[in-house]
Amino acid sequence: MTSPSPPPARRRKQTIYHGHRRASPHRPTVRGGLFTDLRSPPPRPRAPDSPSPSTTNTSFRLADWDPHSPSSSSSSFVPSPPSPSASASAAARRLSPLARFLLDALRRHQRWGPPVVADLTKLRRVPPSLVAEVLTARPPPPPPLALPFFLWAGRQKGFRHCFPAFHALASLLSAAGLPAAADQLPDLMRAHGRPVSHPQLTLLVRLHTAARRPLRALHTLRRFRHEFDVKPEVHACNRVLGALAAAGHVEHALQLFDEMSETEMRPMPVTFAIMVRALARAGMTERLLEMIGRMRNEVCRPDVFVYTALVKTMVRRGYMDGCIRVWKEMEKDGVEPDAMAYATMVGGLCKAGMVEEAVQLFKEMRSKGLLVDRMVYASLIDGYVSAGRVGDGCRVLKEMVDAGYRADLDIYNTLISGLCRIDREDKAHKMFQIVLQEELMPSSDTVSPLLACYAEKGELLMFFGLVDKLAELDLPVVEFLVDFMKLFAGKDGREVRAVEVFDALRRKQYCSVGIYNIVVENLLKIQDRKKALLLFEEMQSSAQFKPDSCTYSHMIPCFVDEGNVEGACSCYNSMMKENWIPSIPAYRALAKGLCKIGEISAAILLVKDCLGNVENGPTEFKYTLTILEACRSKSPERVINVVEEIIEVCCSMEEIIYSAIIYGFCKYASSTEARQVFTIMRDRDILSEANFIVYEDMLNEHLKKVTADLVVSGLKLFDLESKLKWTSIID
Repeated sequence: MTSPSPPPARRRKQTIYHGHRRASPHRPTVRGGLFTDLRSPPPRPRAPDSPSPSTTNTSFRLADWDPHSPSSSSSSFVPSPPSPSASASAAARRLSPLARFLLDALRRHQRWGPPVVADLTKLRRVPPSLVAEVLTARPPPPPPLALPFFLWAGRQKGFRHCFPAFHALASLLSAAGLPAAADQLPDLMRAHGRPVSHPQLTLLVRLHTAARRPLRALHTLRRFRHEFDVKPEVHACNRVLGALAAAGHVEHALQLFDEMSETEMRPMPVTFAIMVRALARAGMTERLLEMIGRMRNEVCRPDVFVYTALVKTMVRRGYMDGCIRVWKEMEKDGVEPDAMAYATMVGGLCKAGMVEEAVQLFKEMRSKGLLVDRMVYASLIDGYVSAGRVGDGCRVLKEMVDAGYRADLDIYNTLISGLCRIDREDKAHKMFQIVLQEELMPSSDTVSPLLACYAEKGELLMFFGLVDKLAELDLPVVEFLVDFMKLFAGKDGREVRAVEVFDALRRKQYCSVGIYNIVVENLLKIQDRKKALLLFEEMQSSAQFKPDSCTYSHMIPCFVDEGNVEGACSCYNSMMKENWIPSIPAYRALAKGLCKIGEISAAILLVKDCLGNVENGPTEFKYTLTILEACRSKSPERVINVVEEIIEVCCSMEEIIYSAIIYGFCKYASSTEARQVFTIMRDRDILSEANFIVYEDMLNEHLKKVTADLVVSGLKLFDLESKLKWTSIID
């Protein structure tokens, strides 16, 4: 109970009263809406030339606006977007002074303890509405402070939390990434003597679905029904169904739908729409048709929008058989397809190679007088070209132009590619000229098929004529040639021809590092390593076409296959200087080469470097580290278990696996355990007798290297390395 208001003249000196006793002078007083013991500063005197606030901050009023007034457009009020700091300060101004005091106390200490409690107890009582206001502040207090504050407020004498406070706490915990703590909302309400009802269920479902936690939302729904005897409403179930369907949990969605039917909850049309969309996305055609039948019998007949959405979903995922059945079901229901449904179906049939069925729908669409847009024509052209019927595709192009549409570049690219595929490069060149006449800018997809046709037939005059035309159009010729070389060299049997075209391009000074890389990769594909090495040396000596990471990644396996592991290591070191990451085949080849020459320690370091830089490294590299970890136990049986697992997952036993056994046991145990592992592998026919001898020799050589390294380290420690060198020189 507060004391009566003071007279108007003394209202600025008002203090807070608690009960019938006046507050201590050390307690905070409210002046100007802020907690402070100082008076609000007097207003700053305004300069005589400064404009008054009424003229600078004039707000816009619709009732006073005259659209024909010339001053309205020039002096119209245009609000500026608020900054984040401004919005935060505005949110703070919306809080009451007591809420600001509590939030300042919580944020100042950052940890719950006696200092926080001491600040909070300066207020004799915190009402439930104030607790809810603190918990809904923006930014909210952190959970390690919010939950103890909530519990501390509940321990006040005669205090009962209000429902907004419970809801605010659950929202705060969910936003902080603590969904399990937010799910304890009904238990917390029961502990405080509050009944649990449907609003709490709706809140938790909304929080979980908004955070993309559909399975937790489903668990919450079932928990409220079974444990708290709260029957969920259809809107909450629809929200959970939509979240489950969006996450791909179709089986859980079907279970929830069946549970809704068991509880005599009448589904809405939206409920069936969610379910049929989820079933269409999963390609479950039988269940989809069954659900459509239930929707027809229980609520309403699906309209054209539902069927169009189903067709679009199934076409997007390639379920054309199910899509055709849905189309027939739509006709059975007497639903008339619209232009969108026809366009979607025609596009899906053409992608699936069912061009005749698409043509029938196209004719049916035109007979009904529906609008045939450019996408329908483009789908038909693409379908005809994919089926090898390029002439029919050109006929559809003519019909499209006659209908008043203008073909885009993608349509011309499709036709040019199709004409080149059937060796009609003359027609393709005419189509290219039409592209220029239509003032469309050609892309690499436009000219690459034409260039490939000319190159394959050896018509270099036409080839460079087209290249010169691209240069006249100020197009990136070299980038187009890189795309052409990828297309041309990617087809088997063109390797030699690709090298000839490369030589011609180099003579015309149309070259780049990318073209060099494509040719080098092509040469390695046909095992012409000498030519690839010559091109690599040429790139190293060139000033314009220095090797890049792709070049080195191609050359590392080449050097290893040539037996020049030192050259491969040189390429690897060059990549490390530039902070480039080799390709996985390069890592594999270099590790294999290092193992073959007995550099086991370097091979293990390479494996670790690969797994540290590559997102998904080779399986044998991962098992290499597993074997090293098993060697720490000094148990040959554990290593044999790892080897058997490697064989079970169909991973090849590469040299790096045997090298890891040698390296691991020599480092963590002794060579005896490594010999035991090799013996067991030989007895189980995992290792042949010849390879057993080879790896036993590798083990002995590795022991010699390790021993020699230890001796040299000891000599360096005692400064005897010079005497060792002198003795070896005299010998």
